[in-house]
Amino acid sequence: MSGKIFVRERRKIEKGEKKPRFRFIGTSGCDVKIHVNHLRKKELDQIANATGAEIVYLEAGKEEKE
Repeated sequence: MSGKIFVRERRKIEKGEKKPRFRFIGTSGCDVKIHVNHLRKKELDQIANATGAEIVYLEAGKEEKE
């Protein structure tokens, strides 16, 4: 069984900005330790390929104003 890496897009990022776009949330079923909070998509793909894990992109919730 392959593991899963859970990530979501950062909220305070603008289009075309040269900062890592994804925030690491956690892993399940794989033995990998990640020591950063923000990752680029290319970095995520390399980690997933090396560990055989699947990347799960979480949807960030929007705050509802009443």
